[in-house]
Amino acid sequence: MSGRRSLRSRLTLLITVAVALAIAACAGTCWFIVRDELYAQVNRSLQAYPRGAPPGEGPPRERDVSRIVALCAAGQSFPAGGDGLRPFLPLVQVVYPDGRRCLVGQTAVTVTEVDQAVASGAYGHAELRDGVTDDGDPVRVRTQNVAPGVAVMESRSLVQTESTLTWLAGILSGVAALGVLGAALAGLLISRTALRPVERLTGVVEHIARTEDLDTAIPVEGTDEIARLSTSFNAMTAALAGSRDRQRRLIADAGHELRTPLTSLRTNIDLLLRSEHTGRALDPAAKERLLVNVKAQFEELSTLVGDLLQLSRGESDHEPHVEFAFHEVVGAAVERARLRGAEVGAELDPWYVEGNPASLERAVLNLLDNAAKFSPGQVEVRLRAGELTVRDHGPGIPADELPYVFERFWRSPSARSLPGSGLGLAIVAQTVSEAGGQVRLGNAEGGGVVASLSLPGTAHP
Repeated sequence: MSGRRSLRSRLTLLITVAVALAIAACAGTCWFIVRDELYAQVNRSLQAYPRGAPPGEGPPRERDVSRIVALCAAGQSFPAGGDGLRPFLPLVQVVYPDGRRCLVGQTAVTVTEVDQAVASGAYGHAELRDGVTDDGDPVRVRTQNVAPGVAVMESRSLVQTESTLTWLAGILSGVAALGVLGAALAGLLISRTALRPVERLTGVVEHIARTEDLDTAIPVEGTDEIARLSTSFNAMTAALAGSRDRQRRLIADAGHELRTPLTSLRTNIDLLLRSEHTGRALDPAAKERLLVNVKAQFEELSTLVGDLLQLSRGESDHEPHVEFAFHEVVGAAVERARLRGAEVGAELDPWYVEGNPASLERAVLNLLDNAAKFSPGQVEVRLRAGELTVRDHGPGIPADELPYVFERFWRSPSARSLPGSGLGLAIVAQTVSEAGGQVRLGNAEGGGVVASLSLPGTAHP
């Protein structure tokens, strides 16, 4: 549970942080855009109709500037309303190079060295800057030289602008806080919804780990990555269940098949021990038959154990597949069959395949041994275009028994008296399947059985 909560909390936190950053970026961008626009409006108002010119009339009129300078020269600071001047804004004053100022409006703005430099500079030179009034209020100041040694300072108060920006910052902060809270709730909802299939998958895995019930399946919904993961997990559990069932069946069948030779061995060895303990010697011929029987049982037991080991190996346990000459492997299997007393005739064309040479040689040898066991004559082996055929001239196999010939431990009723464990053809089927080929068994025309083994490959390496 802690792992699931941790993953959910991390996903929620990630969504919340991402949305919070996005909201903060948008709010900050909006605040800066509004601030720049408000300051730009103040600048335009200073540049469009300074010194009392109404909006739309362009630059200040020379007579207004001259009368302002004349009034200041006469020592008048507050012009009368009916003197012919247009109503001035309250923050207008004349400044001189020595720092003296003549207040035309009602509020004085602090004079700086920049303003004195403009007053003493060239005619028409202007500077735009931030300033403060004598009361400490922020203003935007435009200082322009209007005559030799005279400059006019016009200002716009920034108190309302900064108040508006402060109010806007508070509104945006509140909106951002609400957005972050909403993002957290949305992140929690999204994480719960997104992790629900993962929680369901985790629950199934924990159930399987606790109960070893491989038949449990996860419902698959949709076609997204979670659905693909669920499908893959169901396929994996199905494969594991099938593997476990095959393993159990193999163990049960092996136990059944091992019981017969072990019982026979124990019986024969008990007879030998009883003869030694009682002092009653067995007839030499009977004793020899008994020892021959024990040896045969040991050989049968060794063969059965080897076949079981071969079947129990999975494909992942095999050696890496390499390209090799399949006709040479078949030739080696034919020679081994001949050494065992089988009469085999072979016609082999070159064919190169990829696989495990040792496993395929044993599979071919199993086909040859199976054919030689039932054939009174020669076993015919042909390799043409990648298809190997092994034909015997025995009695054949009843049609109703053909579907079972490749099953483990299956033996035809007519062949149960012959040596063998019923695993040879099962090994052939498994080996050929791992090499990507196919194997078939059927009755041949004219009598006998023909086994066909085909492997993908080429006639040249």
